[in-house]
Amino acid sequence: MEFAPGRPKWRQVAEVIAARIEDGTYPPGSRVPSVVEMQAEFGIATATGQKVHRALREQGLTFTEVGMGSFVADRPREA
Repeated sequence: MEFAPGRPKWRQVAEVIAARIEDGTYPPGSRVPSVVEMQAEFGIATATGQKVHRALREQGLTFTEVGMGSFVADRPREA
């Protein structure tokens, strides 16, 4: 992935993951990439991956189970 200059990388990666959640690539209940997996795919630092997870949780898109990982939250479907 080529990052747009002038925008935080964590925001750009979070947008990619959020888009995958929205399009069903990651359905409700499925695991989202770990920080290590994001590092491999996007070439980001550990702290950047942690910011991605925090942002997705704050948006209500994911939840984290300690020791298990982060998962797509169940959300009401839009009509």
